[in-house]
Amino acid sequence: MIMRKRIVAGNWKMNMEIGSARELARSVCNDLATRADLGLGKGKEVVLFPPYLFLPEVVEICREFVGIHAGAQNCHQEGKGAYTGEIAASMIKSVGATHTLIGHSERRSYFGEDDELLAKKTKAAMENDLTPVFCCGELLPEREANNHFEVVKSQLVNGLFWLEEVAFRHVVIAYEPVWAIGTGVTASPEQAQEMHAFIRGLVKEQYSEEVAENLTILYGGSCNAKNAKELFSNPDVDGGLIGGASLKAHDFLQIIEAL
Repeated sequence: MIMRKRIVAGNWKMNMEIGSARELARSVCNDLATRADLGLGKGKEVVLFPPYLFLPEVVEICREFVGIHAGAQNCHQEGKGAYTGEIAASMIKSVGATHTLIGHSERRSYFGEDDELLAKKTKAAMENDLTPVFCCGELLPEREANNHFEVVKSQLVNGLFWLEEVAFRHVVIAYEPVWAIGTGVTASPEQAQEMHAFIRGLVKEQYSEEVAENLTILYGGSCNAKNAKELFSNPDVDGGLIGGASLKAHDFLQIIEAL
């Protein structure tokens, strides 16, 4: 039986201040509270990923609403220690967050995070009952060289496939073609479906068809109110990891409506 969750996640990145963050979270939650037709909590979820400083307040705002959660944009691989400026998964869990992003392309690119490190971060997240939203995706030169499938396979094999099946069942994967993030260029629905189906096929080979069919795979990469419906209509695209379009409540709601 397929019980695949459909999710729209908003990655706020390094944007806003506490007042605007509070206002955005309340606006999104209040708008969604009036939309029973969206089916939140019944196989559909919304997850907000604010900057760390705003996470406790966003958690409290989301707590009152069914099917709306808050998560962190990153976590450290160690449980505690002399890591000035870092945030442990246990700290994220302690404020009531439920998810964390792992391996966003900006973390890989700007901060040099590799697959070995991301595997450790995934382990830390799962040890603290956080749902890891594991990001994967290729650079433009890698796609142009027709190496995009091998790149994504390598990221998943090294970063995730060491997990036992019972743990892997709690993972969400986000495919984000790096060439489409913040560029205004979006992977075509056909390109998105092709990669999502490829990822699901890898999971089937590693684990089982049942695990693969129940895995949630999100698309991230200039997804917006105009193209979300076409992207989400693909059979293997289970929602989106939304960047810039998640910073405006009206636009974000339109994307959720497309789910």
